[in-house]
Amino acid sequence: MITRVSSVGVRAGDQGRAVDFYVGKLGFEKRRDEPMGPDGRWVEVAPAGAETSVVPFTPGLVFACDDLRATFEELRRRGSSSPRSPPPSPGGSGPSSATPTATSTA
Repeated sequence: MITRVSSVGVRAGDQGRAVDFYVGKLGFEKRRDEPMGPDGRWVEVAPAGAETSVVPFTPGLVFACDDLRATFEELRRRGSSSPRSPPPSPGGSGPSSATPTATSTA
């Protein structure tokens, strides 16, 4: 099942300025900065030692879980819907070796 809130998306009209504010003014650390699509970036910032990060991009939540497939199936049994199934786990049917996340903008 879901074990924690991994990150929270916040609306940012200018992602670069938002990251500069969180890092430069608030003293957050930049934990992740990766290309996302042709024109975007996935950036995560957080206070040192924090478990949940802020994603200045599109509002939403990212949950972490121990086993993405099992959590997906359990939530489906409870009546939750998703536009697609989680991707197959690398090397088998167990938990993914990648950070398992599910997003929602509801």
